[in-house]
Amino acid sequence: MSLGSLSREAHETLAIAMNRIGGKSNSGEGGEDPVRFKVLNDVDEKGLSQLLPHLKGLRNGDTASSAIKQIASGRFGVTPEYLVSAKQLEIKIAQGAKPGEGGQLPGKKVSPYIAMLRRSKPGVPLISPPPHHDIYSIEDLAQLIFDLHQINPEAKVSVKLVAEVGIGTVAAGVAKANADVIQISGHDGGTGASPLSSIKHAGVPWELGVTEVHRVLMENQLRDRVLLRADGGFKTGWDVVMAALMGAEEYGFGSVAMIAEGCIMARICHTNNCPVGVATQQEKLRQRFTGVPEHVVNFFYFIAEEVRSLLARLGYRSLKDVIGRADLLKVREGVKITKTQSLNLDCLTQLPDTRSDRSWLEHGETHSNGAVLDDQLLSDPAIQAAIRDQGSVSQSIDVVNTDRTVGARLAGRSPNNMATLALKDRSPSTSQAASVKALEPLIYPE
Repeated sequence: MSLGSLSREAHETLAIAMNRIGGKSNSGEGGEDPVRFKVLNDVDEKGLSQLLPHLKGLRNGDTASSAIKQIASGRFGVTPEYLVSAKQLEIKIAQGAKPGEGGQLPGKKVSPYIAMLRRSKPGVPLISPPPHHDIYSIEDLAQLIFDLHQINPEAKVSVKLVAEVGIGTVAAGVAKANADVIQISGHDGGTGASPLSSIKHAGVPWELGVTEVHRVLMENQLRDRVLLRADGGFKTGWDVVMAALMGAEEYGFGSVAMIAEGCIMARICHTNNCPVGVATQQEKLRQRFTGVPEHVVNFFYFIAEEVRSLLARLGYRSLKDVIGRADLLKVREGVKITKTQSLNLDCLTQLPDTRSDRSWLEHGETHSNGAVLDDQLLSDPAIQAAIRDQGSVSQSIDVVNTDRTVGARLAGRSPNNMATLALKDRSPSTSQAASVKALEPLIYPE
């Protein structure tokens, strides 16, 4: 859900809560205020911060930076600083709640602040059609994935697909295009911005998408290349376990997370008149927002506890042990509803047998672009000095057609961007720490 569909208070509260528990909040389409990339260290005993004075219930060490930054054709506030501040970059080429329509933000929700973040004009509706202009083929998508791996090599790249018949073939192409995560978005849920006519009676359940993608990737020996994430109306631990059994490894929550921070489901998000300040840009209504990160954290603890109890009933200790275990599923017996009696649910329960071989769950590190020209450029002392001092340097370098996206990694290594990159993960892995240390001359110029 984007900042624009949600109020600033609601969007930042969700991000802080997910960062506290090690989850990943999604920026949604629409840029992000650089002030959110900073780690709070000025929180007083009342839980207030001068850096984010509109929020309550804060703690020192909190950050409002969304771990997943969404990209839709590079529109709406996508900058190098935005990209390098992410732990994951998501390419949105479909939306399950309203397939075929793409993203849309009504003009009345485009306030001056939202327009500034999205590099647009206040009051002008913002529409991003499904093709997103530059993605007409799997080759175009592969190039965009390559671009994002260039500018932020540490971030995984995810691609959001809509649950529909034939999604398995598309997902196979996305896996071959070097995506790290595939997100399957179902029809249930909402967006906080779309008219009701766009999200009612549209799309198909996430279950159909997840099972088809998992099956096709397993059959084509591609499953170990990507993580699968599912979303679309998830509300309980039961939903998580069902998605795991069908093959998903990560799980997205939207509407119910908003309820945890104060949403009352008034269903007037698109009118900009949310009475509790969750999905509005009106200042007087935003002041009614009462949510704090702890409310959202508590909700997800309850979700985790329900998952734990369900796993215990199945006889397993870890969620990872049941991912893809469709053999544990069966059609519920004794349901006497006329419209469901002719349904054949074999597509949901008859998946590849994964009991003996679980190696496909070991995905390894982020996909790499390998050795690229930008690495050579970054190792040049003259170029390092130009970046550090914000100066200029002129060189003649041969560029051939295999040198794709030349300069993107340089763009992500400006002093400001590198400082952001160093802050995004306060407990980096050894390899990340070594990478940051090697770039210290660029981050902290003397």
